[in-house]
Amino acid sequence: MSLRAGAPWPPLQLGARGLRLLRYLPQFVRLYWRLLWDRRVSIWPKALLLLSGLYVVSPVDLIPDVIPFFGELDDLVVVIAVCRLFIYLCPPAVVQEHVRRIGAGE
Repeated sequence: MSLRAGAPWPPLQLGARGLRLLRYLPQFVRLYWRLLWDRRVSIWPKALLLLSGLYVVSPVDLIPDVIPFFGELDDLVVVIAVCRLFIYLCPPAVVQEHVRRIGAGE
């Protein structure tokens, strides 16, 4: 990675991405909720998403939660990975339909 003159510092870029994610978080929640209840989406992606929620609340962890920062970080990584996999496993046409409807305010 090279640093160009005038390019923002990498941690600042990550912070900006995080703020954008927070701004769109309600739309993401609506998208996941709609896909979870859509009959055109297979049971397997839905089960995967629900199992990740159970993993977060379960006392069984890859890294125990008593270890500061890293204990919660593994939960976050698992949830983000499963959320991305859930969208990937959903039919693209169904995802696009829901994205358009959410964008239109439906």
